[in-house]
Amino acid sequence: MGERYLIDSNIAIYILNGNIPENAKGRIAEFLKSECNLSIITKIEVLGWQFPNLDSQTEAEAFINASNVIGLTPEIANLTINLRRKYKIKLPDAVIAATALSLRFINPFM
Repeated sequence: MGERYLIDSNIAIYILNGNIPENAKGRIAEFLKSECNLSIITKIEVLGWQFPNLDSQTEAEAFINASNVIGLTPEIANLTINLRRKYKIKLPDAVIAATALSLRFINPFM
């Protein structure tokens, strides 16, 4: 199996808005060719904002539906708790980080 990535909410929103910095476009295009993995938190955050129009909403829903959305598991929940205790980070960020860590996703920018 090749490298696996978890797309963060901010990156998903940048992709949908076409706001990818020029120096990151090539790298992001490369990992979008593989399976798109999202935390359930990313689905909630992306689809929970007010869209400027129906086309934007439809595009976001299609992106989410074409992605592999990873739900909460007991392992992810326990890791989330540990991350919040240790680093005092916000719940959505902790869930996304715990999802990536538990499934051994890599950071494409490291």
